[in-house]
Amino acid sequence: MPYAPPADLPRCGVVDLGSNSVRLVVYEGHTRNPIAIFNEKAVLRLGRGLQSTGRLDEEGMAQAFTVMHRYRAVARAMGADPFEVLATAAVRDAENGPAFVAKLQERMPGVPIRVLSGVEEAEFSAEGMLCGIPNANGILADIGGGSLEVVRLDSGTRGPSQTLRLGVIRLAERAGNDPVRARAIAEADMATVPWLTEAAGQELYLVGGAWRALARIHMAQTGYPLAMVHHYSIDRDEARDLAGLIAGAGRRALERLPGVPRRRIDDLPYAAVALRRLLRVTGARRVVFSASGLREGWLMRRMPYAIRTQDPLLAAGQDLAQRHGRDPALPPALFLWTAALFPQETVQARRLREAACWMSDVGSHDHPEFRAEQAFQRVLRQPGIGLDHNARAFLALVVAMRYEAEAFAEFLRPARLLLDPATITRAETLGIALRLAYTLSAGTPDLLAGTALRLRGRQLVLRLHEDSGVFAGESVMRRLDRLAQALDMEAATETKLAAAAE
Repeated sequence: MPYAPPADLPRCGVVDLGSNSVRLVVYEGHTRNPIAIFNEKAVLRLGRGLQSTGRLDEEGMAQAFTVMHRYRAVARAMGADPFEVLATAAVRDAENGPAFVAKLQERMPGVPIRVLSGVEEAEFSAEGMLCGIPNANGILADIGGGSLEVVRLDSGTRGPSQTLRLGVIRLAERAGNDPVRARAIAEADMATVPWLTEAAGQELYLVGGAWRALARIHMAQTGYPLAMVHHYSIDRDEARDLAGLIAGAGRRALERLPGVPRRRIDDLPYAAVALRRLLRVTGARRVVFSASGLREGWLMRRMPYAIRTQDPLLAAGQDLAQRHGRDPALPPALFLWTAALFPQETVQARRLREAACWMSDVGSHDHPEFRAEQAFQRVLRQPGIGLDHNARAFLALVVAMRYEAEAFAEFLRPARLLLDPATITRAETLGIALRLAYTLSAGTPDLLAGTALRLRGRQLVLRLHEDSGVFAGESVMRRLDRLAQALDMEAATETKLAAAAE
């Protein structure tokens, strides 16, 4: 009997039927940060030979029927509703594409199969990428097996888009499997999109498995401390050098590179060629890799407006608080309570502090011996797609210090490598302040309301309301002293009489 998910955690499933691979993702819940609870991919290479024959690959189609039968069964068993299939470049361009879809529909009655136009594919990809990077400014480029979608982005607003026949399979076939010829083809095709040059000095956002593979190679080469492609960024020169290395390497040389996925080896040179041409024509100053694209765009269109318009950073914090915290009323109180410590913070620093307050109780149900490390890893590796790597490192360090992690514990190393000294100090200070707050309040907003922090000259003053249930015991004073030291101040306490408090 199919699983019936609870009403507050609905499930939906989408199949991305591409030119190179087919993937099923099942999402759970209505959230600004998509939670994928199932993700399975099969490499079919439906678009193999399309350039020369105009038809979908026969072997790929035969495999597709088997795989899609499984995907439908998985979606039904998991209670994913709606469940939809999105077909992209190979299916829409092949002369036997309609017949393939009709036969697939016969085998999957009742399942919507939508063949996306190039414009629709670009729109879905842009909406999915903006779900994770809402203020993106520059050019989005989503590469698949059969096509390359490019979209102009202006501070989070989607502009014109274009589909080019520069997917890795199609580009290789157009160039006769010659990366040198592929350069000229890519350059000529991109020259037909005049607005690509408008992104000079801005960002180039890359979506697609072939480009994610390039990111993993670069991460392995540099020993990057966080093995997470989403939001991974490199500057223009690094990206150009990486693309040049991959485009010019033979198969054997590619096989020896660390981090190379073997299934992508044949595609990598053409992904690299397309990247290098894009860097040249756009003049982008930096490359940002995104793991969210077409599928997340499909999901976001199904979310209520109130969810789609949330700040993804704060939504991620609230999601963690809902799953792991004890009192949803405490984080807003902590946000107000800690404000006095950071009188001149920037807007971004304020957002991070608010998100940290939401995440500050994520270890409440963990074993006390392991809370600091467990909470650190949970925050660092959370599924929230709106967090760049610096934000992850900052928030994870704050939460670890809230649980009194040793300052130079080995598990904190990724955060310390990703953050500059000033940001590390700020994270440590906020974490120490949150530890004091939890000591005073027992994790409840009612007890926290009986306390306040104030900066008075060179003093950090903890004010306690008489008869509020809190007092300056040994553990409170020890943590207050530590916070004062972090601020380079002297600790002091004062008691506010109950009558005055009224």
